[in-house]
Amino acid sequence: MILTDAWPQQRAWVEIDRSRLAHNVGQLRSLLAPATALMAVVKADAYGHGSIEVAKTVLAAGATWLAVATVPEGIELREAGVTAPILLLGAANSSEQIELIEQWGLQPSIVSLEQAQYFQEHLAQPIDVHLKIDTGMSRLGIPWQKAADCCQIIRKLTKLQIASIYSHLATPDEPDPTILELQEQRFATVVAEIKPLFLRLPLLHIANSAGLMVSQRLHHDLVRPGIALYGLCPAPHLGHQLGLQPVMSVKARVTQVKTISAGTGVSYGHRFVAQRDTTIAVVGIGYADGVPRRLSGQLELLLHGQRVPQIGNITMDQIMLDITDISTDSTRVKVNDVATLLGEAEGEKITADDWANLLGTISWEILCGFKHRLPRVLV
Repeated sequence: MILTDAWPQQRAWVEIDRSRLAHNVGQLRSLLAPATALMAVVKADAYGHGSIEVAKTVLAAGATWLAVATVPEGIELREAGVTAPILLLGAANSSEQIELIEQWGLQPSIVSLEQAQYFQEHLAQPIDVHLKIDTGMSRLGIPWQKAADCCQIIRKLTKLQIASIYSHLATPDEPDPTILELQEQRFATVVAEIKPLFLRLPLLHIANSAGLMVSQRLHHDLVRPGIALYGLCPAPHLGHQLGLQPVMSVKARVTQVKTISAGTGVSYGHRFVAQRDTTIAVVGIGYADGVPRRLSGQLELLLHGQRVPQIGNITMDQIMLDITDISTDSTRVKVNDVATLLGEAEGEKITADDWANLLGTISWEILCGFKHRLPRVLV
């Protein structure tokens, strides 16, 4: 959902800054040789940013391919008028999926010989496919040791045209390069073994966001950035020189302001009990919107240019803030004032990485967690 200026005032929403998204595409492209194309990963509704608008923005900024995880994700883009080639990263295994892939002009990944033969039996006409090689991720893909033999067989399947051969890196964001180098060597071995099978090699690609930043050796014909498009580095030691800019902000309005007496408990379980007379702002956002309940008592929000602590347990639709120290005559908090959960406000900044560090997880999970009852607003 995208808000327009005419949309009724919202209790909470997600802002998407298209200029920052375009900036990030430009910064990533600056690392690439002219012959290397950029495939923007827009799966999971573009990591929660809104796949249609993100796809249009990144294509206008210089991306030439898109990647999604599921058939419906690809269809959504086609229905919105997106004509760029779309790689389906997930594995399709039913005749119904194959029919839709064919109908909507999607390009599937082939992850096993059995799947390739099933496609051959159920396709009405030839389509471009992409061979996924497992070089160490142990997820989808043809085992690298069998890749050359499988490729030789698949090349003889008349309805499958091999457009690319690719793999996925498991540890490019780790300081220790041992596994990365092993995967790189395995991929090089596969390429050397299949090269005699082709007059011209299909496109090659292996680099995700971290791989793109680590070494140009990993760039090949295509790179597949995901998290970096959205302005976050895949690891603390990568990408600082790029100046990536977070694209998403999350904001919500104050819905009530009240004062409670010392000794009064706040929210379910009374995990927080006021030690003094306390002024509270109730903000209209909660765990049903994507604010993890495990952040209860750890969150800070930006309000009136200051960091304000969240208190008590986060509830389904509401959170409470202790605004005692900023609720003065000159900075009095009022109903409908805007609090920033993620983003920048008056020189202060809170990022998805901040939340991820508190939770012991990754920023990918944070960004993908914001539910669709939060409208996406283009700024």
